[in-house]
Amino acid sequence: MNDKNNNPLNNYQWTGVNHRNEKTSGVIQASHIILAKNSLCSEGIVVKKITKQRKRFSDYLNPKISPGDIAVFSRQMATLIGAGVPLVQACSIISASQSHQELRQLINQIKHDIETGKTVAQSLQKHPNLFNELFCTLIDAGEKSGCLDLMLDQLATYKEKIETIKKKIKKAVSYPLFVLIVSFLITGGLLIFVVPQFQTLFIGFDAELPAMTRSIIHLSQFFQRHWASLLIVVMTSLCVIIYTKKNSPKLANAIERRLLTLPVLGTIIKNSAIARFSRTLAITFAAGLPLVDALKSVAGATGNRLFIEATYQIRDDVATGQSLQLAIKNSLLFPNRVIQMIAIGEESGKLELMLSKTADFYEQEVDLALDVLSSLLEPIIMVILGILVGGLVVALYLPIFKLGSVL
Repeated sequence: MNDKNNNPLNNYQWTGVNHRNEKTSGVIQASHIILAKNSLCSEGIVVKKITKQRKRFSDYLNPKISPGDIAVFSRQMATLIGAGVPLVQACSIISASQSHQELRQLINQIKHDIETGKTVAQSLQKHPNLFNELFCTLIDAGEKSGCLDLMLDQLATYKEKIETIKKKIKKAVSYPLFVLIVSFLITGGLLIFVVPQFQTLFIGFDAELPAMTRSIIHLSQFFQRHWASLLIVVMTSLCVIIYTKKNSPKLANAIERRLLTLPVLGTIIKNSAIARFSRTLAITFAAGLPLVDALKSVAGATGNRLFIEATYQIRDDVATGQSLQLAIKNSLLFPNRVIQMIAIGEESGKLELMLSKTADFYEQEVDLALDVLSSLLEPIIMVILGILVGGLVVALYLPIFKLGSVL
């Protein structure tokens, strides 16, 4: 059963009879009760009762399964399988030591599927929100080649590297963004609630207010009258931008192409996409997938619309007989360094190695660019805070200072 990614998955508690006429029960994950029944029937289970599990309040407090959890699970499975532990027993061992409720439930479902004759890849395909097409394809290749433990270990390393890049980017961007949002909220609060108090005080001054103070008062009056309208305009604009970006490929491409031209940030986005492309292609190529099939799996891993479209075009070009390095060169997205590394890999028969080295290089470039971005953002944020809050405070106290000098 392959549920689409855009359909929410629910848990269904079921009881029934298996092919040995034994009573059995469990929990299955599906987007609809009919799909859950069909999946159980395909396993030879006659369903007697099936009900959707209601989410309890504690379920909302439980952490969801993260890519990091999947990486740890993959590493544990690789270790146990490599030690000669059977698949079912390996799942039981990991499940018994698992404190994460949802992950333990997932492992038990995988164990149940294996017991009923499914392969690991077939079981993972039932959870597309956790295991994408690339992951399932590589697991299938590992099972067929008899190297499942090695493939699981490689996938764990792959996911750890990808998640490390994501976390570093989020960390570099989230803190400055948070500080800016808080500073704008504080400024808005001062304009709406504090400035009017000073305005009442200034009425008693028998003198003309400084131009800076008058401007702040006018701005405060504007915010007091129109704050609700401004909030609606901002929220509506954000919704329109998000909706249009999702439903208008041309606009989305234009935005992402513009982002790539930005200093520092554009470098981070581009190098991150190149690192993912190279890392993913290296692991799929190592798994023995044909290059055309590997490129299909790679496309979604780049995380950038322009690179996704470019990867599909590269796949089509390779399918017509072009070399990989020429197809990549024609995409006009990849720098000469990548093209040269891939050309060397193709000529020497060490494409996997050169792709891995390319990924390592661009991951380091992302780290360096993130350090530069952090060093640039800190002083910029301080200047913005100084202008917003400091300027507001100076404007409010300037008449008081002038009055004191006159007295």
